[in-house]
Amino acid sequence: MSCKRFVGKNVLITGAASGIGKATAERLAGEGANLLLADLNEDGVAVVAETLAKAHGVTTRGIAFDAGQAASCRQMVGGAVEIFDGRLDALCNIAGIMDWGPFDTFGEERWDRMMRINLNSLFHINQAALPSLIESKGNIVNMASASGLMGIAYTTAYCVAKAGVIAMTKSLAVEFAAKGVRINAVAPGGVKTPMNGSVPLPDGVDMGLLQRLWPKLGDLCEADEIAAGVAYLACNEARNITGTVLVIDGGQTAG
Repeated sequence: MSCKRFVGKNVLITGAASGIGKATAERLAGEGANLLLADLNEDGVAVVAETLAKAHGVTTRGIAFDAGQAASCRQMVGGAVEIFDGRLDALCNIAGIMDWGPFDTFGEERWDRMMRINLNSLFHINQAALPSLIESKGNIVNMASASGLMGIAYTTAYCVAKAGVIAMTKSLAVEFAAKGVRINAVAPGGVKTPMNGSVPLPDGVDMGLLQRLWPKLGDLCEADEIAAGVAYLACNEARNITGTVLVIDGGQTAG
């Protein structure tokens, strides 16, 4: 990585054991960031942290956290601030889940789990991190989705959660701009990640309703393409960008 936009910066990344979170960790480590990597997969995130420390000579630490538990979210942020001696420069909220299903048979427990992990976790994490980010004049990058910008059949819970992420991003950007904290989001379309590959389509779906999921340009995105967008929004080059949702979807939401 030729540019080193994050040298001396301390960054917390959730969902860092795989997919977009791992790709973001790789990107920022290559640009010189010190990283606290958090994931439910404790062993996996520890391997990522160790690998990046050796490859790039940066300080890394992997810790376990459960995005579905409020106490775990807040403790994770507290641990990150402690590890970084009180200074946190950027927070990348990338941990999340996917779940498909016809709305009329989608159970309450599945709905609640989606909201806890994909939306409520950002309330707890962002609220816990903001005091440190105000001190550092840092920033937050939330992981939204093209699904939060459009209606998609069989993914109502996911669409609602990601629309909530977008609303939270814009609201916080307005509220904390005067305190020097930028808050943005990235909204990917389809991405080649383990999460997408692990959730099969429900039986009996109308594939015609899902045609709007396909990108207009080429293939699905690679995780490192999304990571590049996160890195841009989190770096000082984007110092005048806040309240923005960067859509990376190959034209999926274009019309």
